[in-house]
Amino acid sequence: MMNVFAKPLAAAILLAMAAAPAMAADHEIKMLNKGSDGEAMVFEPSFLRVAVGDTVTFVPTDKGHQVDAVKEGLPDGAEEFKGKLNEKVTVTLSVAGAYPVKCIPHLGLGMVGLIVAGDGVPANLDKVKAIKFPKKSQDRFVADIAKAEAP
Repeated sequence: MMNVFAKPLAAAILLAMAAAPAMAADHEIKMLNKGSDGEAMVFEPSFLRVAVGDTVTFVPTDKGHQVDAVKEGLPDGAEEFKGKLNEKVTVTLSVAGAYPVKCIPHLGLGMVGLIVAGDGVPANLDKVKAIKFPKKSQDRFVADIAKAEAP
């Protein structure tokens, strides 16, 4: 009698598990005075590709950093985020596209980054390319944009 119910029950459980949405992942970006490559004032990693719905946590590993979304480059419908100095910030990237970020105190020293939520080339990449930063930040940002364009 038990076998009569066991197979349909097991099948129902497997079907329910397959239909459940995948768990969103949490990614970490460190805010550092010196990166593993020896560069000063960095987000590490400076480029990150995640799935839509994933969360990204910015960790002020070294003091004196913060993170701001670059509002004019965000995907349409995405929420702006702005952290305080020495504050851990967690954001959920619920809209596909590129999310440019900066550390205001260290912008002139090159502290910028780019997160892409979703697959392929982000639809808002032209908006992101139009952002102008000080030279050192711009050089690093252009390198991150190239990664966003790669398949």
